[in-house]
Amino acid sequence: MTVDVQATPNVVDVQATRNVVDLITGGWRAQALYTAVKLELPDHIAAGRDSGAELANATGANEQGIHRLMRLLVAMGVFEGSESTGYRGTPVSAALLDGPQSLRDMCLLYGEEFYSAWSHAHHAISTESSGFEVAYGQSLYEYLGQDAATARRFQLTMNAASMFFHQVPEVFDFAGKTVVDVGGGGGHLLATILGAVPDARGVLFDREHMMPKAREHLAATVGLDRAELVGGDMFENVPAGGDVYVLCRVLAGHDDEAVVGLFESIRRAMADSSSRVLILDRFVEDEDPTVLPALWDLHLLVTTGGEHRTLDRITRLLNRAGLEIDRAAELPSETTALIVAPRTPAHS
Repeated sequence: MTVDVQATPNVVDVQATRNVVDLITGGWRAQALYTAVKLELPDHIAAGRDSGAELANATGANEQGIHRLMRLLVAMGVFEGSESTGYRGTPVSAALLDGPQSLRDMCLLYGEEFYSAWSHAHHAISTESSGFEVAYGQSLYEYLGQDAATARRFQLTMNAASMFFHQVPEVFDFAGKTVVDVGGGGGHLLATILGAVPDARGVLFDREHMMPKAREHLAATVGLDRAELVGGDMFENVPAGGDVYVLCRVLAGHDDEAVVGLFESIRRAMADSSSRVLILDRFVEDEDPTVLPALWDLHLLVTTGGEHRTLDRITRLLNRAGLEIDRAAELPSETTALIVAPRTPAHS
């Protein structure tokens, strides 16, 4: 018996296919942007070098290679114009110009060290361990401790990505308070707070190797008469007597037990029952997640083996340390400010 079989035509979901192509080529776009920054194209175009020949001459790159790169960058909205009309900058390229608030160092770090780490994403996710260690044979922080140039780039990246700092004094009243910035890095957040609140005083607490840069920045901005610098390990102790303890993006790389220990140390160090902890961080959501926190959480896994926590989880860790969330406020770049109080009774 012969059966005629008519094959059902394959139906292609064109939009789904395009979505897959856009997603899988994201790394190509990232490397194109990295290359533009590495060649300093935003700065050259801002200086009036608006043709492929001028850009090639200024960078030492091949003219045809520059032409093809610029064609893509124009399509991506990094630049405007063309070879025939001349290339022009955009708000995106302006954000990459060399300067204090530039995202240039972020592009270089993400296009080199972090891009190499992400090439081992499969390993990191499969083993829940750092892809950076596979790529470089040591942890990110060990690497930064041995490579001064990358460490500086990392710190500048952290500073440039802190677009929410100026809004922190709007979500908490620092007036007249002693502010202890735990893991305060180069002092940018503390300087922003003290600059906005003239009668506040600050203590920057971080490891000893951070003190020179922090001292330099605080001296140049708010003055060392308003800010004390204390070196140490936050998992051993924190300065006592603070009215508000700030924890800005310092929890993700540490396990739950270490974080609870830090919370307990801060609770013991608080000046009195009116003292508060201000946690500034991204929190992931398992239901209806948004891309940026979820992406950054995975980035932490790939680079350090760390993670972002859910709000429920951080609440449980705070409760174990005798602390509770008083209120929360939203900041730019999907960052949340948690204002945390000692649970009654205030001190044991």
